[in-house]
Amino acid sequence: MEIIPAIDLLNGSCVRLHQGDYEKVTHFNEDPVAQALDWQQQGATRLHLVDLDGAKSGQPVNDSSVRAIISALNIPVQLGGGVRTLQRAEELLAFGLERVILGTVAIEQPQLVKQLAQNNPGRIVVGIDANNGKVATRGWTSQSEISATDLAIDFNQAGIAAIISTDIATDGTLAGPNLEALRAMANSSSVPVIASGGVGCMADLLSLLALEPYGVTGVIVGRALYDGAVDLREATQAMSDRRLQDPPSNETLLA
Repeated sequence: MEIIPAIDLLNGSCVRLHQGDYEKVTHFNEDPVAQALDWQQQGATRLHLVDLDGAKSGQPVNDSSVRAIISALNIPVQLGGGVRTLQRAEELLAFGLERVILGTVAIEQPQLVKQLAQNNPGRIVVGIDANNGKVATRGWTSQSEISATDLAIDFNQAGIAAIISTDIATDGTLAGPNLEALRAMANSSSVPVIASGGVGCMADLLSLLALEPYGVTGVIVGRALYDGAVDLREATQAMSDRRLQDPPSNETLLA
């Protein structure tokens, strides 16, 4: 299972929000390039970027930081936040991003996402951010009545690379991932699922290994890495060791 460090960009700085609340911001680093290089040096195999300004307003505020990060790193970079047009998605891919993540537009213009996936195989990811099982959009400022699992099913045959499943209630809280919601998402999706939200310690990461056979192939970690509750090198090794020593049994998976 791939551990993917997250850098959330707000006005060019690395921050974290508590449950997506723009009024509850914690600043971690004013130099996102330096932070990205640090994650790479610690062994990250991929970096996850979120343009929080773009997610809220739809405007590309952090493009200079995004370009600088891509240029500085040797590992793949993916980005989400405010990508709501075909032109914008293709512009970001032209920057050198490995993958672009689309959330709001997956509900509002699903055919656009499917067209992008066909035009860019392996480079389009759907971000499904859910609150109590229902999809939230526009930087989590709008709540839909669409089920997260129903949305996942709609993209099963679209050719997308993955789904990033974020549980808003646990995001930024360090309270642990919503394993039940992740299992439901993985069961609904025919593409790999990447978990996001709630990881606060090593035990939380290890708990996700039981979902690997269902198709949960990665986990995005933010605040726990910044706070030092999780060390990226140690976590990567621990996940590998536990998988080899104690692979999940059918009884565990069905529990």
